[in-house]
Amino acid sequence: MPPANSSRRLSNDLLQSQGFIGSVARFWQRSYASDYVGLAMLIAGWIVIQFFGDPFHRMFSLDNLAIQYPHAEVERVSVSWLFVYAGAIPLGILVAWALIFRPGTHKAHVTILGWFISLLLTTFITDLVKNAVGRPRPDLIARCKPAPGTPDHQLVTFEVCTEINHHVLHDGWRSFPSGHSSFSFSGLGYLALFLAGQCHVFRPRTDLARVLLALAPLLAAALIAISRCEDYRHDVYDVTTGSLLGLLVSYYTYRRYFPPLRSAKCATPYSNPADVVGGGLRAKDDEEERIRGVNEFELEDSEGREDEDEDHRLLNNRR
Repeated sequence: MPPANSSRRLSNDLLQSQGFIGSVARFWQRSYASDYVGLAMLIAGWIVIQFFGDPFHRMFSLDNLAIQYPHAEVERVSVSWLFVYAGAIPLGILVAWALIFRPGTHKAHVTILGWFISLLLTTFITDLVKNAVGRPRPDLIARCKPAPGTPDHQLVTFEVCTEINHHVLHDGWRSFPSGHSSFSFSGLGYLALFLAGQCHVFRPRTDLARVLLALAPLLAAALIAISRCEDYRHDVYDVTTGSLLGLLVSYYTYRRYFPPLRSAKCATPYSNPADVVGGGLRAKDDEEERIRGVNEFELEDSEGREDEDEDHRLLNNRR
């Protein structure tokens, strides 16, 4: 028997079994328990990185113009304000939407759950890559404060630095990718995707106001990312990569719960795993919709087709 069939048979046996194991298996399949376990793992991993992870320290030379920019004591968008702009405000908008429009428990749940997963997954990946790459920031030398007599024209290590503030010094090797950029495009990017789906921005003849509403969070995220270059904390390469990372993760997370934006049902999330049919199997039509991405908008909507048919009738009458 092929391995896939064996695995499917074992899964069905667990779902149909009695007792504690069967109950756990059915709960696992019919709920979002796995997503919450994943969230807990991401939080635990991020805490480990923050408290026990120092970045890799690349060697550098004092005559490298790319890392001789001044260190900005006051950032245009500080970490605290980043949490407000890309965290608190998008979450507040989603919560307000749920309270005002009352979309139902399932839709509100997966919308906010997806937003949290998008932020936490992006933050974990960003910090992990930052420490692994160890790329110097543009303001590294200003942070480092090299000891007098350090040679200018040869590679040196961080041991020549005299800065005593641990965070200020070692954060100088966390340039790639930009955390502000990835975080902002993760939180605000997810909000933009959600608004685009609720407003049906790809439906033919959608008004411009809805499109602009969906694009507004992306514009805010772009401004936050640009501020990192203005503060000389990152270069364009760092910011671009961080922005793409946040946007890709937000899109991936959004698509786990919602159909594509080209779908006619893009405003409606996939069915709740608890909505099952006989034998604990998810409804067949729901699975088929996931596979083919649900029905896309046609080139013309129903209203457009009616207008076009009327034009054809008038033309035929004239003939």
